[in-house]
Amino acid sequence: MERSESNHPTYLFLNARIVNEGEVRQGYVAVTGQFITAVGSGEAPAELVAASENVLDVHNMLLMPGCIDEHVHFRDPGMTANGNMTTESTAAAAGGVTSVIDMPNTVPMTVTMEAVEAKIARASEACIVNYGFFIGATNNNLEELLKADYTRVAGVKLFVGSSTGDLLVDSDNSLRRLFSEVKALIAVHAEDNKRISERMAQTRDLIGEDAPVAMHSKIRDNKACYDSTRYVTSLARETGAHLHVMHISTAEELECFSAGPVASKRITAETCPHYLIFSHDDYVSRGTRIKCNPAIKSPADRLALRQAIADGVIDTIGSDHAPHLPERKQGGALKAASGMPSVQFELPMMMEFVSAGAYTAPRVVELMAHNPATLFGIDRRGFIREGYYADIVLVDDATDPWTIDDSDVRSLCGWTPYVGLTLRNRVVLTMVNGGLVYSDGVIRNPHTAMPLAFHPRS
Repeated sequence: MERSESNHPTYLFLNARIVNEGEVRQGYVAVTGQFITAVGSGEAPAELVAASENVLDVHNMLLMPGCIDEHVHFRDPGMTANGNMTTESTAAAAGGVTSVIDMPNTVPMTVTMEAVEAKIARASEACIVNYGFFIGATNNNLEELLKADYTRVAGVKLFVGSSTGDLLVDSDNSLRRLFSEVKALIAVHAEDNKRISERMAQTRDLIGEDAPVAMHSKIRDNKACYDSTRYVTSLARETGAHLHVMHISTAEELECFSAGPVASKRITAETCPHYLIFSHDDYVSRGTRIKCNPAIKSPADRLALRQAIADGVIDTIGSDHAPHLPERKQGGALKAASGMPSVQFELPMMMEFVSAGAYTAPRVVELMAHNPATLFGIDRRGFIREGYYADIVLVDDATDPWTIDDSDVRSLCGWTPYVGLTLRNRVVLTMVNGGLVYSDGVIRNPHTAMPLAFHPRS
């Protein structure tokens, strides 16, 4: 294990409400170099205070492990007009996200180990939060997936039945071999592309190319999601694959999953804050800002997803951060780009559920830090523990209410779907590997990020 050259703590956080492993306790946390070196309840020992280089009294703020967002599209390489690793990781740091796992639908696509290594090299220069990457599955790259190094790769990202460029596996034989032979986590975007294509054609015939954005939820409807999710979860049960279904958006899909600890599951589910906050009714006021794939569904679906989080059926929260320049969001259901920037506001938005009494702070930390770390086997992250990397976020949950504005956005695209929403929580400090990366609205030290190391399940 790496150790700091000095025995003196670099930082000591005092008077914190530490949110970790199912509880909130008053206490202190010491950081020496890259690592957490002391965690305790009550007042810190006087000798520890005297030995620490920087003593921070956080005045009863919430101290949490940094969020691990296992679902981002940082657009780098090849799509950097919309965002890049520096701009989007800056947004992540401002939102209390200390580690991200990036998706393979870039240019070129990340479908070889060579492409993964190129992204790691790029991130080592540009990213200000910790970084990992998926390798994408196609109908023709099974051999590449079988030889990938899954201590350096988060897992396989699979678009099944819903194409993103050439990242689509629609052959039953290819899917069965992938699920049977690849001994790594398989993360899936599950929508029935055949049904979507048919409904898109019907919409063009009935309404034309300028179909309103509200039609998006009818084109990419509940059945398109449910049929595909039911298929991949059934295949995973049959083959024993380690499956993670991303961005669950419907009530029907929830029957494919079960409650329980992530460590004991082979099949897990993610949802995103926008499915918990918005419904298709919000197209009237927010338009294409909330156009995404899968589409945002009904108020009943939103309610079911909220309950699934309380019941332990949903395992992780990912942002599906997917920035587009404003001009690409022009048009309706058939023309506007799908996707939204959201990594900066996912933690504050989830903490609003805590303020409202819907969830506890430990449950949010479980969804956004503990469970992603456990699910992906991420080395020494996701918990406030001695010997773990010091990825720490401070949240002020007693701040004066503030309203999100596009001017707050750190992403290159400069807008947010959450504009106009008022929050009672604010991220005030983000630490990455013991380095103070963000505090009081300012990026402080952008050079402490590291590649994530993974311990894949057998």
